[in-house]
This record gives sequence, structure tokens and C-alpha cells, in this order.
Amino acid sequence: MNNLLLSTAYFPPISYFSKIANSNNLFVETHDNYVKQTYRNRCNILSANGKLSISIPVTKNNSLKTPTKDIIIDYDTNWQKNHYRSIMSAYKSSPFYEFYIDDFLFVFENKTKYLLDLNNNILSILLGNLDIESKINFTEEYIKIDPTFIDFRNNIIPKKETPEFTQREYWQVFIDKFPFQKDLSILDLLFNKGPEANLFLV
Repeated sequence: MNNLLLSTAYFPPISYFSKIANSNNLFVETHDNYVKQTYRNRCNILSANGKLSISIPVTKNNSLKTPTKDIIIDYDTNWQKNHYRSIMSAYKSSPFYEFYIDDFLFVFENKTKYLLDLNNNILSILLGNLDIESKINFTEEYIKIDPTFIDFRNNIIPKKETPEFTQREYWQVFIDKFPFQKDLSILDLLFNKGPEANLFLV
């Protein structure tokens, strides 16, 4: 059995789903310590001005080590409106934006308390959109070194290429302005390629 171990992520990058598509069993780590400036609370999209990172603010915790499962989303700023506008501006002219965007309106309209819950709901919908039948399992304790798992918790991170991942190029909205942008949020692939998106994960 091919057990894949990943950290939670907000609209994860394409490499994240490439690993899921090539595994038999997915485990999302819920007991790791929250780390800033990771995909746990941010994603990269392609805007008219180039690659844009959008992130979810979370409540500050006095403790240096807070389990990811306990991280609470901060709604003091209207990040939901800003994220929706950014995604709409970036992808409204893409071929499949209108087809999929309603699936994700809950992200921008509802106030989910915990970051992990929001990410899990997004992940579940995305797996359906991509026709990936992987069951999502959640760790019941922090998994240390375990040879029965393929561990990518610390390998899929911003500003670093994911090991053993080769990105197939596809048409992007602003291809006339920028060279192909690799490993953006899965939204970029989904909105541009629609039902064919999963063909670009292998």
C-alpha cells in the first residue's frame, strides 16, 4: 500500500495533487506544529501583474508551538472578499472559471473557524473536481519517521521546487504577458483545463 503523508494546504499547488494522483492512500497530518509562510494558509495564483500569493490570516498564539489542527482563522480583516476578487480577476476569462467557481463560494461566504477544517473541505471538493478517488485520512497523532509512508510534509513548500515533480505546460490566461508559470495553485490548472486537468497530474 502506497501511503502518502502531506501537510494541510489552502488551494494546494499542482505538485500536491500530482503526489495524490500517484498514491493509493492519502494521510493529512493534523498534529504537526503550525509553520508560517507555508501552503497551510496560502496559495499562488497568476494575476495580470504576475504570480500573486494570497494568504489567510490566523489568530496569534502566544505559544511558540501550536498544532495545525488548533489554528483559528482571523476574520478581523475582510480577506474573503479580497481573495474572491483576486481569484475572479485572475481567472474570470479562463475557459472553466464559471463552471467551477460556485463550488468554492463557501470559502468566501462562510466563516469556518479552524483553518484545518476549511482546507479539508476545499481538498474534498477538489478531489471530486479532478476525479481523484483517494480517500482522505487524518493522522491521529504526529507521525515521526515511518517507512510505511511517503513523507512530503516538508517537501512541498513555497519558494522551493517539489522533488520528483515535472510540470507539463498548459495554456494559462496571461500566456501573452508571462512565460509559463510552474506549480501554481490547482485553481490555475482547473480553471484553464477543466475536465482535462487530471491529465496534467501524471
